[in-house]
Amino acid sequence: QAELGLNEHHQNEVISYMRFARFKRGLCLKTVDSCFQDLKDSRLVEETFTVDEVADMLDGLQTVVHSEVESELINTTYTNVLLLRQLFSQAEKWYLRLQTDVSDLENRELLEQVAEFEKSEFTSSNKKPSADLTKPKLAPLNEGGSELLNKTVAHLQEENEKLKARLRTIETQATAALDEKVKLEKSLKDLQVIQGDQKTDANQDITELENKVAALKCQFEKTLNDATENQKFLEDNLVTTKHDLLKVQDQLSTAQKELEKKFQQTAAYRNMKEILSKKNEQIKDLRKKLAK
Repeated sequence: QAELGLNEHHQNEVISYMRFARFKRGLCLKTVDSCFQDLKDSRLVEETFTVDEVADMLDGLQTVVHSEVESELINTTYTNVLLLRQLFSQAEKWYLRLQTDVSDLENRELLEQVAEFEKSEFTSSNKKPSADLTKPKLAPLNEGGSELLNKTVAHLQEENEKLKARLRTIETQATAALDEKVKLEKSLKDLQVIQGDQKTDANQDITELENKVAALKCQFEKTLNDATENQKFLEDNLVTTKHDLLKVQDQLSTAQKELEKKFQQTAAYRNMKEILSKKNEQIKDLRKKLAK
């Protein structure tokens, strides 16, 4: 079975319209056939006709058939407009804007697909008509809606609930922020009062520190002066002591020299010197003997 790419409900609506169109097409063809039959019955009563008579009969037949076909085409156009009006009215009820592509109406491939669909739908002898095909017209505008529209409405309702929940959350946050603002303002005022007290205390502390620093500075200067005087006194004592030390060292050196001179002039020193000379001579003799 050929399909048109629609859901079951819309496809049944298409079948209903095609049934209506087939019926109107059949009436038009019957009208055209009756025009030819009337011509046969009313004009073709003789066996021979002249060229002018045949031309006159064809012109009359052309006029009648042209009028009938034109009337049927106009009626078909108006019928299609009414059908589109019904569809657009239903769409406007749900705030939709439908669009049509007129170029597809001359698409040969799509036209053949519709012809195949019509052939499969209306030539099957064992096909049972659907319950929806018996509807003489579209559903009333105030009943039901398409699945897409229902989904859209449900989606919008869901979004609305989300927005409401978000609004409640924002209101809660705003209330909390206001409370926090009040607390901060109160804390700021308290802090300013404390800072004022602390500023007074700080000024007093600074004054006391300045006094202490001034006293320490005076004491340091006094100590520094005393240390300078002591250093000068110690330096003078050091120079005097150094001179005394050099003098004592010189006296000690002189006394040591005199002591050595006196010691060398004693008999004991001379005897010891002679003994050492003899011992040295003996050591030299012993070394010569050891060498031999």
